[in-house]
Amino acid sequence: SKPQQALYELVLASQYAAIEATHPDNHWNVPHEQVVNILTQGLIDLGLLKGEFNELVETEGYRQFFMHRTGHWLGLDVHDVGDYRIQEQWRQLEPGMALTVEPGLYVAPDDTTVDEQWRGIGIRIEDDVLVTKTGCEVLSHEVPKDVADIEKIMKGS
Repeated sequence: SKPQQALYELVLASQYAAIEATHPDNHWNVPHEQVVNILTQGLIDLGLLKGEFNELVETEGYRQFFMHRTGHWLGLDVHDVGDYRIQEQWRQLEPGMALTVEPGLYVAPDDTTVDEQWRGIGIRIEDDVLVTKTGCEVLSHEVPKDVADIEKIMKGS
């Protein structure tokens, strides 16, 4: 549907920005900050959130629809161990670190604060990412995720 596509494209845009921000010059939280900013502004633009952008980010008003972090460490286990902060500072990303980048939006089926067209839509787009010396490598890059590719798969072609 058009509402599903609008939310999907918003999540995808936030994911692309987070992947772009996943490199050794940034700390752990920078990709998440990118996602929060893009999702918050997009939710305002689509009319799901009401209010001023900076206030909604500061008060975490977006958490009604995005209630988790953007990713976690990957390693020997799906959710690998490792500190996200060291001495209360976000950990610097380093070459060789592996993590997920998985933003999402979830509109509860019974959420009467939004127009009915949005209710019951849930989207999460996940990639596995390896931090390299110059940026990152998306390990799951062969999984289709652009709208045209998804629509093609859904049509069975």
